[in-house]
Amino acid sequence: MSSPRSFSFLVNPASGGGAAPEAVVPVARELRSAGASVEVTYSPGPKAIGSLVDAAVDRGDVVVSVGGDGMLSSLAGAVSLRGGTLGLLPAGRGNDFARMLGLPGDASAQARVLLEGEVRAVDLLAFCAPDAAVRHIAGSVYSGVDARAAEIVDRARWVPRRAQYPYAALRALATYQPARFRVTVDGETREFPAACVVVANSGYYGNGMLIAPSASLDDGLLDVVVIEAAGKLELMRSLPKVYDGAHVSLPEVTVLTGRRVEVAADGRRCAVPVGGDGEPLGSLPGIAGPAAVVEVLPGALSVVC
Repeated sequence: MSSPRSFSFLVNPASGGGAAPEAVVPVARELRSAGASVEVTYSPGPKAIGSLVDAAVDRGDVVVSVGGDGMLSSLAGAVSLRGGTLGLLPAGRGNDFARMLGLPGDASAQARVLLEGEVRAVDLLAFCAPDAAVRHIAGSVYSGVDARAAEIVDRARWVPRRAQYPYAALRALATYQPARFRVTVDGETREFPAACVVVANSGYYGNGMLIAPSASLDDGLLDVVVIEAAGKLELMRSLPKVYDGAHVSLPEVTVLTGRRVEVAADGRRCAVPVGGDGEPLGSLPGIAGPAAVVEVLPGALSVVC
């Protein structure tokens, strides 16, 4: 019989309003009871992540992301570049990548997945704005009103967790101004007056919104969802459709697929914000200059699921 896997848990203690450290304890206990080696590091800063991942991969450990989608994305690129294997212990507010993988929510089942789950090769996204370093993203890159909503979520910690994303979406829609987007997919360019553009690897974002229902984590393709400009009340009324993917049938929604996506936008009053997996990525460049680029990295990440 082969020996149990060994694990290095990297914990973001701020994830899920402080829920992440508590989530580690029962899972680590079950793994150790099964004979697995477990190391836990709390609050690894961005500068320390690279060396921690290097050391874990050199030991042959599964690197376990404990937190939300932002923590996952901060580790995914480093683990991928080192040829390591990533595990997930979802403990953030959104946990959308874990949702896409179908990971369980209770500690015993999570421990079983880490011990016995298959290692699956999934795609990653590489995001690069002009004159900026490449960022690796696991789930999606989004720009426009949904990036604004993500900013509001970060400041809405006084709102109950279940209500944070709906609250932020409605707040963002109430104040949004449509922008002019230029979207190029595999060399074919189109322009849209739009509320947002999402480049998706995972189907889910925003704590369970099925923004890209046809997305797959291992098809080597990006799903590009463009929600064109509409009245604020109309957008608010259609928001519930995003939770089951029904929004893609609306006439103002365009879905494209490809491997390389270039996005630029001109806002009416200010630059258009862009984010990825719950983390801000700055602003999109204007249409007059070079665009931001999102490319798929097929099978770049090995993940236990």
